[in-house]
Amino acid sequence: MPAHGVVQSPVLVGRDEFVALADRRLAEAAAGAGQLLFVAGEAGIGKTRLLGAIARRAQARGFTVVRAAAFPGDAQSFAGLLLDLAGDLTAAREPALSDLGRSLSSRLRAISTADGDAHRQRRLLVQNLVDLLVMAEPGGPMLVILEDLHWADELSLDVLGHLPGRLASRPVLVAGAYRSDELYPKLPMRDLRARLLPQRLAEEIRLPRLNPDQIATMTGAVLGRPAPAQVVAAIHDRSNGIPLHVEEFFAAIDQDALTPQSGAVVLAAAVPDTLADAVLSRARHLAARTREVASAAAVIGRSFDFDLLTAVTEAAPAEVADALRELREAYLVMPGTDAVTFDFRHALIRDTLYADTDLPVRRRLHESVARTASERGYRDEFISTHFEQAQLAERAYHHALLAAREAASISAHGEALQLFRRAVRNLPAGLSAVDRADLFAALGDEAAAIDDNTAAAEAYRTAHDLATGVGEVRAAAALVPRMVAVAHLLGTGLDARVRTLRGALDSLEGVTGADRERARLRSAMAATYLMDDGLDEAIVHGERGRAESRRIGDDEAVLNAEATLGSVLVFVGRMDQGWELLEGAIARARDTDQEAEAARGYRMIGSCASVLVEYDRAEHWLAEGVRYGEKVELWNHRHYMASHLAHVQWATGQWDTAKMTAQQALADGRGGITTRITSLYVLGYLAMGRGDWDAAAELLGEASAEGERMAELQRLSPPLWGLAEAARCRGDHDTALMLCERGHEVSANVTDAAYLFPYLLTGVRAHLARDDVEAAQAWSDRVGVVLAARGIPGTLPAVEHARGLLLLARGDVAAAQRTLAAASESWQARRRFWEGAWALLDLAAVAAKARRHAEAGRLVAQVRGSAESVGATTLVDAADRLAVPVGGRPVDPWHPLSGREFEVSQLVAAGLTNRQIAERLVLSPKTVSAHVEHILTKLGAARRTEIAAWCATVRREPPDQ
Repeated sequence: MPAHGVVQSPVLVGRDEFVALADRRLAEAAAGAGQLLFVAGEAGIGKTRLLGAIARRAQARGFTVVRAAAFPGDAQSFAGLLLDLAGDLTAAREPALSDLGRSLSSRLRAISTADGDAHRQRRLLVQNLVDLLVMAEPGGPMLVILEDLHWADELSLDVLGHLPGRLASRPVLVAGAYRSDELYPKLPMRDLRARLLPQRLAEEIRLPRLNPDQIATMTGAVLGRPAPAQVVAAIHDRSNGIPLHVEEFFAAIDQDALTPQSGAVVLAAAVPDTLADAVLSRARHLAARTREVASAAAVIGRSFDFDLLTAVTEAAPAEVADALRELREAYLVMPGTDAVTFDFRHALIRDTLYADTDLPVRRRLHESVARTASERGYRDEFISTHFEQAQLAERAYHHALLAAREAASISAHGEALQLFRRAVRNLPAGLSAVDRADLFAALGDEAAAIDDNTAAAEAYRTAHDLATGVGEVRAAAALVPRMVAVAHLLGTGLDARVRTLRGALDSLEGVTGADRERARLRSAMAATYLMDDGLDEAIVHGERGRAESRRIGDDEAVLNAEATLGSVLVFVGRMDQGWELLEGAIARARDTDQEAEAARGYRMIGSCASVLVEYDRAEHWLAEGVRYGEKVELWNHRHYMASHLAHVQWATGQWDTAKMTAQQALADGRGGITTRITSLYVLGYLAMGRGDWDAAAELLGEASAEGERMAELQRLSPPLWGLAEAARCRGDHDTALMLCERGHEVSANVTDAAYLFPYLLTGVRAHLARDDVEAAQAWSDRVGVVLAARGIPGTLPAVEHARGLLLLARGDVAAAQRTLAAASESWQARRRFWEGAWALLDLAAVAAKARRHAEAGRLVAQVRGSAESVGATTLVDAADRLAVPVGGRPVDPWHPLSGREFEVSQLVAAGLTNRQIAERLVLSPKTVSAHVEHILTKLGAARRTEIAAWCATVRREPPDQ
């Protein structure tokens, strides 16, 4: 397997309940009630990691920890496990344990020279060894860890089996681990387990495999950010949730260039050498006929049924049954969900046996599987797979095309895309250009559905070229709306998209029977202008497209046009009419199973509500739309809606949730630039609010640059405002005003209010910070008149808020109080957290000016409390600056650090490395490194020793994180 270094998760995932159980057993042992605890699981499942966690917790409780392990071949040796334990005890610092180690060693070595009854000697030896272990007095509780018991010898396990009854009154916990998939018949550990567990003389933890959510947590802990869902799914598919293999497959990826397409690297990666060697070692001991059956089963797949396997091997049913019995005893296969199916115990076992089968044999078996499956009516997807592997292209193409169409019809778009690609790989030589154009168009549709926009653009271009090349003008024109939609997601500008649409319309001049294509091109033109907030043009083309579509009975195009028109109407302030049109389009699309239009409707209504400060409406439709997008596998719509859901979560003060949602949307978005921009500026807003100015500048700068390249208001304006507001918060008022002017300029081009409204307050505050009340008034008038003209309800509190700030600046305290209180109530009703918090601080300033210090202190405390709850450091700092003058709460002793940063600084002062800090705080090393860099920057320090020196001056513990 290609690897990029060793990867290990910094946290133990999916094992909390077992750690909690171990904690209880440690507590009981410390109280004098010891016992025997087994940890069982297949190789790589995390037994050693769990035992290590138990050992660390035991040491923290004051336990002495001793270890021993068995090794391959020990089962035939004499007391190998006990001798290893004796060696560890002898090296102990405690005299009692060192003496015990020497006593064990000498007693074991003496047996080899003893004469007399061997059975009696063995019995006396076991009793003597148990006495030695149980009666030791190490001066405190003890944890004995025994690893790889599946390799242990009979004598050592005999001693272990006699311990439980004696441990019950001793402060000793014995924890032993073994591989559950290597407890072959006649192994001593298999017999011991069968004797102890039914009598409840020992307890067993059976470690399960990780599920996809746990793998996502694990990979996210390694990265310090969410991994793309496609990568997580690929890792789960290959690793089957075994933590060691999760880490090995994750190491196969270049983590610095991680994209959703990185999942293909995982799927193509070789089986880890450690597992391959172990599987082949087992296979070498199989009978020759069993090995042939195993190869045939591996060719069929991870799961296989008895009858197909029998037909492919051409063996007698009894022979196949005997072979399967041997494979089960070797822990290579297991029974499936019914009496005739079987599964390989692990996908990698199948992969190993498949790779070890000679290529000519594999091809012959694939052909046999394909032909037999075809005769017996198996699914076309299964048949096409085997015909392709058998190098029978024409048969592979035929079945792949049938399977792809079936998958697309049930919204299995990911599967459909792979099947269309298989059909392309196996194209028959004589296929017509028209059929090839249809194939590539279908491939483009499926690629677009799963958000692989680069692949969709290439497929559509190929289909368009093929159709144009044979004079199929209508077919070529029909592709253009889809081509333009994908081009938009890849960042192509408005002018180029409009030219493409106009070119397609021109190509239909004089062409009869092309009404449907013309109507859809008109609807696409309306959507294109909407994306650039060319609202008047969008209405013209939308109305025309809807009318033409209604006339020819094209319901899909009608729904598309109505979703576009509904979005335009809410942006021009005709809210009730617009929302009704959007909701009606979604309902009709769902009722008629027009999934693409339904998903687009969810996208439009949810994103519009997100922008227009209609957050209750946005949360409802975006959450429902995300679920719908997942259900029908329309991933671009799903990811874009998730990015807007993150925006709503930021806006309503759900900052931790917003960060997770935006990071996951950013990780999952394949080629959707719109999803990327939205996710970036949401993360930028969060960084701004939390005082991480470098991250804010980077994230908002990148989003702004992408928006400039697209030349679309809705992509450019939000990150531009974030940069302006961040500059204002840092006191760089000149930059804030320059960026506000730029924001006003891009909105003025299309008389926009929806994206302009936050600039109003940023500009007013920046002008007032420069003591230029007249400039602030002029800015308020210039922006406020646009907001009032459009009349979008969610934007109007900004007008009132700005008026209150100006009244306060002119000294009209009473009027300022009334106006700001009304603005504050409006922001609260709209659930707009950022402006709402600043409005409360403005009211506190009014109260302070009116010498109502108790009221001012209460308002400051209210803001500080809500800001601390979401980690809004910027708001906390603003509250602190206002708190001291009005007699409120002073800044924290660890200012200017956050509570988490102070916690990190204390551990730095204690001499811990970043990795040690990460383990202590259950963070990724990358996150700790970022914290340390922020601490150095905030303190103006250059070295860790300076952090320690500063930390020594602070005498207060930080709050719980």
